[in-house]
This record gives sequence, C-alpha cells and structure tokens, in this order.
Amino acid sequence: HVDISSQAMSVRVNGWHHASWRVSTGREGYYTPRGSYSVKRMAKVYYSKKYDNAPMPNSVFFYGGYAIHGTNSVSRLGRPASHGCVRLAPGNAAALYALVQRHGASRTRITLTN
Repeated sequence: HVDISSQAMSVRVNGWHHASWRVSTGREGYYTPRGSYSVKRMAKVYYSKKYDNAPMPNSVFFYGGYAIHGTNSVSRLGRPASHGCVRLAPGNAAALYALVQRHGASRTRITLTN
C-alpha cells in the first residue's frame, strides 16, 4: 500500500506487516495513479524510454509505464519528486522485487491512496 499523502509504503505478506518504507511519488505537474492494481510486468534492469534513459532498477510495473522502482535520489525520499512512478531506496526496491518474485506477481496487489 502506497500512501501518497504521507509518502510512505507499507508492505504486507500474507496479511502480516512486513516493512514500511519512505517513497517519492509524482511531484508538482506530474501524477501518480490512485487505485488498486495487479503487477503487469517486472524488470530487474530497466531504463526509462520517456525520461532520458533514467535508470529504474527492480521495476514492478502496475499501470502502463508506471512502476515501483529503485532510485539513486534517496535524499528526496519522503516527498514528491518523481515523474509519477513510486521511487524506493535501492535496497528496498530489490527487497520488494524479490518478495513479488517469491510470492508471485499474480498474488500481488498494489494499492495507491491519497
């Protein structure tokens, strides 16, 4: 669950709290979709086709080109800073990616709320 107003993600595994992480979502002028989504695809190594080949490691895509992924801009976590994706610290993105792989993309639900 991504809470956009608090710029935080709460991860649950089989209904139990697993982790809480700071995120960055869409900054002013950009939008992060709200709603509940399934995982559409995953990419361990990915570069943005829209934003200057920006690295998007451990991408978990949930809606079109929107993904949860790692960022090197860790100083910006905790406040809106992205073009609309959900950014995580690199280690947290890798941990989420591994969890989705382990438990299955089809069993993963991504929910984004205000």
